[in-house]
Amino acid sequence: MPEALAAAAYADRLVAALAAAGVADIVVCPGSRSQAIALAAARAARDDGIGLHVRVDERTAAFLALGLARETGQPAAIVVTSGTALANLHPAMLEAHHSDVPVIAITADRPAELQGIRANQTTRQPGIFGEAARVVLDIGADALHDPEGDAVAAVRAALGWRGDGDPAAHTEPGPVQLNIAFREPLSGGERAHGPAVARVERPPLPTSTLEAAERTVVIAGADAGPAAVDLAEAIGAPLIAEPTSGARFGPMLVPHGRDVIASLADEVRRVVVMGHPTLARAVTGLIRRPDVEVVAIGRAGQDNVRGTGVTSVRSGRIQVIEAEPDRAWIDRWITAGRALAAERDAERAPDSQLPRAAYARAELAEGRTAISRRDLVTAVWDRTWPHDRLVVAASRLIRELDTYAGPKAVTARANRGLAGIDGTVSTASGVAIAHERSGAGGLTRLLIGDLALLHDAGGLLVPPGEERPRLQIIVGNDRGGSLFELLEVAGSADPDDFSRVQRTPHDVDLEHLAAAYGWPFERVVDRAGLRRALSQSEPGIIEAVLEGETDAQGL
Repeated sequence: MPEALAAAAYADRLVAALAAAGVADIVVCPGSRSQAIALAAARAARDDGIGLHVRVDERTAAFLALGLARETGQPAAIVVTSGTALANLHPAMLEAHHSDVPVIAITADRPAELQGIRANQTTRQPGIFGEAARVVLDIGADALHDPEGDAVAAVRAALGWRGDGDPAAHTEPGPVQLNIAFREPLSGGERAHGPAVARVERPPLPTSTLEAAERTVVIAGADAGPAAVDLAEAIGAPLIAEPTSGARFGPMLVPHGRDVIASLADEVRRVVVMGHPTLARAVTGLIRRPDVEVVAIGRAGQDNVRGTGVTSVRSGRIQVIEAEPDRAWIDRWITAGRALAAERDAERAPDSQLPRAAYARAELAEGRTAISRRDLVTAVWDRTWPHDRLVVAASRLIRELDTYAGPKAVTARANRGLAGIDGTVSTASGVAIAHERSGAGGLTRLLIGDLALLHDAGGLLVPPGEERPRLQIIVGNDRGGSLFELLEVAGSADPDDFSRVQRTPHDVDLEHLAAAYGWPFERVVDRAGLRRALSQSEPGIIEAVLEGETDAQGL
């Protein structure tokens, strides 16, 4: 067995191999035990052009890596030191696991002789993420022999490779822990070079068949993608698509689909689920019905979708056995949806038949109207185009968007794996950086509530010398967690107690927050101001003061 490489030499070769295997971005947090990898990443960024992003908070850094990987589809690495540092990665690792996003957590560790003796900043690190890490690669300090092999193994695992043979063994992408123990000296010496490494591609996946069946609907949850549109058309089934599915368009789309379910659900006998549906109780209620067959398209063993009746999973490439569509079945759903659309989406602009002066007064009055949640979500949706990116926080606004967003081929992303509000600014920053780098043009917008923004305020920090994301953050500010007002308990709990522990009101001045982190800021209080701010398509923070809050804030 050859002697273990020194930390710096191993790190240089590891980073180079990761880049060659397909890792385009490395997010680094400062730390002592991880210094060799951090410095190797800095050299690789300077000399070889790998994307390097430095953040001081491991939690925001991990969500930044998550956003980068979401947008590129390639593994992004996050490098942290030992101890509590890697525990801060857990929320993003959980989200990556449930959303099938390839993130490689490179966790620097202490060598075996420092374990179990209460050495500083030392804990049992391998496997700390539990099932959230699809694979754990634990490289001891005496095993630093093959950095290229370790890098390739991590990338393969993150992309879903499991063994080298049967495609049925492979799976969807997901997070991986690469735990590496280093002995001192932790850095120093000339840059080391190793053998060339080939790029790792996605593994071949099995082919599954899906046949058409009577009274079927297709549910497209978060990350379903345009494939859900094609599948619904191929099997001749109505399509219910959440706004972050990437499938809210096409001839089978049912307008206001989640509400149509309430009237037609009793007739459904099979539900085909793509992505991760999380927004509507009517949808989850339908999936759980014992008399409904549930077919989930995605990773075998996934725990995102379960029915109480017959449930099966189709993995890999889906081959559809087509049949003549039941037009009467499809038309009933689409007709019901269009009727709701006509009822809800009646034109709210002034009557064009008014005399000119009256029309002008009505138009001015409309522009001065306070901003409702519906105004906010529809304005953002209407100004987002296929070449843009839209990231939506797990707040009340995403439910409003699901209610009012019309058919449109928008690439919208959200952390719906576990639907937490944490890390949303950082995730959006990662999406924005990767989208800008792709050269596709367009702007990345983040639609977020005030509490979700405050929860990830650290994500606004961009160190000097780092590229600021081309990101427009639109904050719907209603001074607290109004989402909880939709819960049944809101009608029975003591109002003061409910406000304090559920709605959690705040009095943070978002303009000062933006200034502290160096972001351009604009506050808007009416529809005209909102439209003007969005039309500028410039990075920064737009605070949209929501209806009923202008008086409370003295505006």
